[in-house]
Amino acid sequence: MGADIDEPDLPLARIFERWPEVAEAFLERRMLCVGCPVAPYHTIADACAEYRLDEPAFRAELRRIIVRSNR
Repeated sequence: MGADIDEPDLPLARIFERWPEVAEAFLERRMLCVGCPVAPYHTIADACAEYRLDEPAFRAELRRIIVRSNR
């Protein structure tokens, strides 16, 4: 899978398939995205808007988790 976590149109479901380790960031914030029936349609931007999160900061955290897990 050649997906990039920063692709703006990348659906959450695909993110969780490619990088399951990022689910921790969602769960820590009590976001219901993991396992949500609309995850195939929502993006990180949608989730951040819904939960009123700072999108650049949240994306940076997701990237840190991915880098950490690839060590």
